[in-house]
Amino acid sequence: MSAQDVRRADLCVVGLGPTGRAVAHRAMRAGLDVVAVDPRPERLWPPTFSCWVDELPAWLPHSAIAQRIEAPTVWTQTPHRIDRPYCVLSKPGLRDALPLDDATVLTGRATSVDAHRVGLQDGSTITATTVVDTRGLASPGSRRTASAHGIFVDADRAAPMIADGEGLLLDWRDENGAGPDEPPSFLYAVPLGDGTVIFEETSLGLRGGMPQHELRRRALHRLATHGVRLRGDEPSEAAHYPLDQPPPSMRRSSRGNDPVPFGSRGGMMHPCTGYSVADSFALVDTLVDAVRSGADPVAALWPWQARLVYWMRMRGVYGLGRLTTAQSISMFEAFFTASPRQQRALLSAHDDYAALGAVLFMTVSRTWPFRWRFDLVGWANRNRWVGYEYPAATSDPVLDATLDPAFPEDDSVGG
Repeated sequence: MSAQDVRRADLCVVGLGPTGRAVAHRAMRAGLDVVAVDPRPERLWPPTFSCWVDELPAWLPHSAIAQRIEAPTVWTQTPHRIDRPYCVLSKPGLRDALPLDDATVLTGRATSVDAHRVGLQDGSTITATTVVDTRGLASPGSRRTASAHGIFVDADRAAPMIADGEGLLLDWRDENGAGPDEPPSFLYAVPLGDGTVIFEETSLGLRGGMPQHELRRRALHRLATHGVRLRGDEPSEAAHYPLDQPPPSMRRSSRGNDPVPFGSRGGMMHPCTGYSVADSFALVDTLVDAVRSGADPVAALWPWQARLVYWMRMRGVYGLGRLTTAQSISMFEAFFTASPRQQRALLSAHDDYAALGAVLFMTVSRTWPFRWRFDLVGWANRNRWVGYEYPAATSDPVLDATLDPAFPEDDSVGG
């Protein structure tokens, strides 16, 4: 169906990444007349998506999971096994679990998006009672950023470092070749359920992020340290996106001309982890119920408790973005001694402000040496890495062939 044939719908979803597709699917299942718009609605999304298993809503079938890791490991000063199942999502399984059979799906690029109207590049217009904008975010510039460079390695070659069913969520071991006076990064490494393992060197919270060539250099250094030998033609993925997208203002409703932002665009990008898809899935039905009842979706999604949680998490990413590697290790060592509820309050919970406040206070108070706490709270070295100049890239045929970091139009990169 062409866009010219569409005049009105209950709901128009702009962007069909995992988040947008979930919104359109659940709204369709709830009986709403749904129109969805995306430049490439049938493509498989480029990024790798992961989450804690208990974050996924009950309506999502198990076929959406490609790999389950029962107790992933975090390396700080010592290894910590986290007794909380983690998973990598299957992109084909996820798309198949979110069919849009009864929705109108249009191939096109939105040029204007407001509360009740979407204009497309071909000049046509869609009108809807509610418009939900689930497009991703643009290049972060100098904002607080998540940067990652992932290398996909055959499982047999990865075995010296990652065995079947195991995973490293945060590996802070001093094995990436970076010196103590260089901005910190850690390794994320999990099997993907397709015979490969992704080794992803990651930086969180730095203003402007870390260059891909530097992340790749560090990842290769780690692999060599563990005896992981590459063929040289392994595919790779790049990520570079902002962490500090705030929740929509409550004043948005009084203006009356803004769409409902959802997913990474709507403040659901976790400032301290870079994850957004699972939290978005968990809140999809809250959004759909508000649309069906005529309530304000932003008010339903963002009560004061959730806004307070977001504010506190932003304090955390500010602290993380000014630490050295040694300070980061000390801070995470303190954090992973917290109770399971307190860990979940930082890593997952949308509105558990009491437990989050407790774990943030505890983490700062247990970070040692004492003087490093001043960095965490911003009393010292507030802009430590601002303007840092990384070494120039060296010739790397595989890196040169890597696509530029993606800023997908329809969802965030990463978990």
